[in-house]
Amino acid sequence: MNLDIRLPIGMLFTLLGLLLAGYGLMADPAIYQRSLGENINLSWGIAVLLFGLVFLVLGRRGTSSALPADESPEGRATEVREHRTGLESEGPRPNH
Repeated sequence: MNLDIRLPIGMLFTLLGLLLAGYGLMADPAIYQRSLGENINLSWGIAVLLFGLVFLVLGRRGTSSALPADESPEGRATEVREHRTGLESEGPRPNH
């Protein structure tokens, strides 16, 4: 399965940030008197939204650049090194 864990985490934080920022925009300013007039929901909603967007961007970028081991120079070098030292396996590993 080719699912990068950053994608669902990014979607979760993006959705949560949108909800929190939206509530901060729509809420009555009187409820923020306890926090010295600071709209905590809006500021943290934007922060969580940005965090989620960073995860989404990194997740999308990471899945498109992954190459199979036999197609990258590093992967071929690892295959040669494993063959030379006898670490490669010819078949599936037995379950212990």
